[in-house]
Amino acid sequence: MLPHPVLDRSTGAGALGQATDAFVADALAGAEGGSAGEGGGDALIGIDDVQKALNRSRASVYRYTNTDPRNLNPPFNPRKLNPEYRSDQKDPLLFHPNEVARFARDVLRIKEVTVEVLNSPSTATQQLLGAILEELRHIRVRLDGLESRPADLVARREQLDQSRPAA
Repeated sequence: MLPHPVLDRSTGAGALGQATDAFVADALAGAEGGSAGEGGGDALIGIDDVQKALNRSRASVYRYTNTDPRNLNPPFNPRKLNPEYRSDQKDPLLFHPNEVARFARDVLRIKEVTVEVLNSPSTATQQLLGAILEELRHIRVRLDGLESRPADLVARREQLDQSRPAA
């Protein structure tokens, strides 16, 4: 299963407030629904989730964000909240949970910010990869069970030819 990182408010102090299972569920639902993430293994979160995680107003989050009207993707600024790469000015601002945690810890001085990795529901691709892995393990067990391991395929082919009766 591929992990989905989400900002964990359970150990936060001060501005992070009390932990709620609803926050983790909301963050995962946003990441799975596609509105807060672009798919893939990393769940990106939107402005609303950042606002909830930091317990700040929407305007404050926009003030914290590293944006520039003349530059679509400004360089990393350690004093700002850096969004993920955007290909168009109209794309929504998305943030990696680790970046939100870094910003909360380093800039806002919120103590004990942690990022918790939760397992996502199994997808068809993950199930297929699991089946392939199981098949490879079965093949490995059968290969390990051979009495004599030939050094190369030619020796193995000769061994099989000798075990078959001539026609």
